[in-house]
Amino acid sequence: MDKDVARIQSIESCGAVDGPGLRYVVFFQGCQFKCRYCHNRDTWSMNGGFEKSLDEMLREIKSYLAFYRPNGGGVTASGGEATLQMDFVTRLFTEAKKMNLTTCLDSNGCITRYDQKLSDLLDVTDLVMLDIKHMDDEQHKKLTHLTNRYTLDFAKHLNSRGIHMWIRYVVVPGWSDQESNVRALGQFIVDNIRDCVDYVDILPYHELGKHKWAEYHDHYDLEDVTPPSAEEIAWIKKIMHDEFHLNVR
Repeated sequence: MDKDVARIQSIESCGAVDGPGLRYVVFFQGCQFKCRYCHNRDTWSMNGGFEKSLDEMLREIKSYLAFYRPNGGGVTASGGEATLQMDFVTRLFTEAKKMNLTTCLDSNGCITRYDQKLSDLLDVTDLVMLDIKHMDDEQHKKLTHLTNRYTLDFAKHLNSRGIHMWIRYVVVPGWSDQESNVRALGQFIVDNIRDCVDYVDILPYHELGKHKWAEYHDHYDLEDVTPPSAEEIAWIKKIMHDEFHLNVR
């Protein structure tokens, strides 16, 4: 794909949860994972969504600079999986940095090649919001259809480069809420990437994107799963904070 044109699902011009401050959030098309609880089912295919040029995005970003700059805001590349359109994201982040905006990559970490293209992207990336779905590889495969090895290796690589991370962990009852898995996540962070992890975001599974599966004539495997209770989320946060001394949200 042309490095000056991206295929995207949507854009949020004033996102408040996808990195620090207010942000211009681009949801890119395409994803390697096929998560059973995905709430952006419409981003899986590289053929979905619509095309938008870099120049179009930059014009929009410039019109919002007065909102982004005062609070450390900037540009976030999300998805889907933004690294599938790495050349474009690198160009977008490069231009954002010229405008004194922060750059954030929201990623599943499924990186298979550590080449110059990846290095160029990370050179202009301030923060990575890294999704870790499950610490047990077999369970990870059942949940996402791919191994967790790529994600964990990418986390270590980010740490080696000194790139700050927010680790995002979705609590799915019956799938990722086991105490052993929670402790394995905490131990992995402490042993491998603690220096660069600013926060661990414990996120409750939700059903907001379930309707999209029907639109694609797909079966939603978690039909009978309900969101975790506030008490369960608080219990997991307590383990992460009290036992592993991590900043938890």
